[in-house]
Amino acid sequence: MKKIIVSLISLFSCLSIFAQAHLSQEPHQASVTTILPVPKSSSFDSYYFSAGEDGFLIKWGDEGEHYQISDVGIKNIAVSPDGNFIAVYETDGGSVNKVSVWDWRNFTRKFNYKYSDSITSLQFSAKGTYLIIGTATVNGLDFVRTSDWRRVSKIKTTTGIANYILTSDSEKTCILYSPSGNLSYFNMQTGQLKEKLSISQGLSQTVLFNNAIFFGGVKDNTIYVYNAFKGTNVSSIPAKNPIILSTPSETNLYYLEYDGKNNYELKMLEAQENMTLSNPRIIKTLKGPRGNDSIKSGIKHYSEIVLGGGNGAVYKIDDDPSITVNQMTEISNREYSKIYSMTPYEKDFLFLTDKSIYKSSYDSGIVDKLCSSSGETDIIDYDKDNVILWSKASKNEVSLLNLNTKVKQTLFTPNNSIQSLKLCSIGEKKYLVEIESNTIINIFDFTNKTFKTYYTGTGIQDAILADDGNLYIAKTASSSPYAPLIAMNIDTYETIPLSINGNVSYGLSTDGTIIYGLLLINNNGTPNTYVFSYNTKSKRYSNLLQFSEEDSDAFTYLYNGELYTNIGKNKVYTYNMNTKKRFSYNRSASIPSAICQNGSRVVILNKNGSISWCNNTSANLIGDWYLTLDEQWFSF
Repeated sequence: MKKIIVSLISLFSCLSIFAQAHLSQEPHQASVTTILPVPKSSSFDSYYFSAGEDGFLIKWGDEGEHYQISDVGIKNIAVSPDGNFIAVYETDGGSVNKVSVWDWRNFTRKFNYKYSDSITSLQFSAKGTYLIIGTATVNGLDFVRTSDWRRVSKIKTTTGIANYILTSDSEKTCILYSPSGNLSYFNMQTGQLKEKLSISQGLSQTVLFNNAIFFGGVKDNTIYVYNAFKGTNVSSIPAKNPIILSTPSETNLYYLEYDGKNNYELKMLEAQENMTLSNPRIIKTLKGPRGNDSIKSGIKHYSEIVLGGGNGAVYKIDDDPSITVNQMTEISNREYSKIYSMTPYEKDFLFLTDKSIYKSSYDSGIVDKLCSSSGETDIIDYDKDNVILWSKASKNEVSLLNLNTKVKQTLFTPNNSIQSLKLCSIGEKKYLVEIESNTIINIFDFTNKTFKTYYTGTGIQDAILADDGNLYIAKTASSSPYAPLIAMNIDTYETIPLSINGNVSYGLSTDGTIIYGLLLINNNGTPNTYVFSYNTKSKRYSNLLQFSEEDSDAFTYLYNGELYTNIGKNKVYTYNMNTKKRFSYNRSASIPSAICQNGSRVVILNKNGSISWCNNTSANLIGDWYLTLDEQWFSF
């Protein structure tokens, strides 16, 4: 099947020429973690930000403005009162705990700070003077002044961990909730504690509402509401998997209750004149996503309620009472097929989705479906008739597929999950170097059809064969032999640690003689990541590029003397080994994850499965393409 490119001219003139959002109804590619409204003075023309585990921010209006700011999940966001700045907490659930602030008008980063502990709350002050960050430390709060984006000291006493923060409209008072069970009021002008109230411990989804009279939260499938002035319990309401929807601007407490199947109830606790709350009132009953796709987050803004699902979908309902069962209305719509991998092929490129293999190029714009695939995640060009198919992080077979006959031949089946697979050559002989579970390196010999284990150890990151007959192994320096890069003779099995200082190396590529890769060096808690070269003949090591942070997921790619890397995660950099000229490609709405070149054409695979076309001589992108569900290219 052959399809011709479909173009859409849709540029945002207000955005920087170096970055722009993609405009579509496409949902998130992973669970929606949080949703917030963009502050508005009325209920008309409402906009919302959604954030997800895919690292994307989407601003929902008539359509969604998509922009990826992280390669790990976003757990929390805050929107400034003027709607121009969005603060983001991104984390991998471990060592990465970063807060950044972005100007949505031009996609520039105004603030960026990596914390050693997890972030427990995130909020702009009422006038936008400060961004207030709660950390999982005894010191609790971190204040960032938004006029110059500098961290400043505001609270003079130890606050403890703060799971919820809100300032008064005047910004003279700050109220915070600690999971130890304290509701505390601080004077923002003096930095001193004004009052501390004792309430329930361990509340989540906490919120002040009804002019800060009530404070509510969830614990053990129960909604607790307290008088925020006295600390007395007002209500304790059993609720199944509740999601609190109200914001501080709401008078009543709205929440969504889920029975674990596909049945939802929108309920309300109405504020009474005597400073009490009504019993739960069912506003409407709804049918919605179930299982892992069920609703994970939501917000109420005036009469609209926006909900986020575990599958990345975004839904919208209203608060109008109804006695009939309603269906949630999805405002997102999956329109594109995700490209998982790509490879140069003859004068074109091959693109792999979960169902098919396509041949295409920028110059023709033709989508030529060659054959079906079986859910593999990676493709490697073997020769003019065959490709290698495999799946990362799985035990699925590695196979050789003939593109003419459509016959698939099993090469080997791994015993453990495949971490990496590379096609290498020594002279006329071809090999597959395979890494399983960071501990085993196997080599498949195409000539002899043998599959053998060559190296076992801990902390293996990457491996590649060079023309000298050595297997070069990138690993952590904390395991024996104690070096980040070692060489192993595949005939004698002799292993030699190389004289390179660093903590861990990874992301290897080679032209046969020179090994290129990435090296992380951490000196007294200060991490630096380097792109390096190692000449296997002269034994010379050189640093080519430096990134003053830790980047453990970058790659290197080599093509005819052009070295590419995505060190720093946000862009692809190219370095010509002959001319020493270097530049970075302008990025699209999504973060780059892989690259390949064929002739002068360069194609970048982005995290969201789109591709960006470039030339090898210019930083400008010449096209951003998505593959539609009906097998056409869609251009932004």
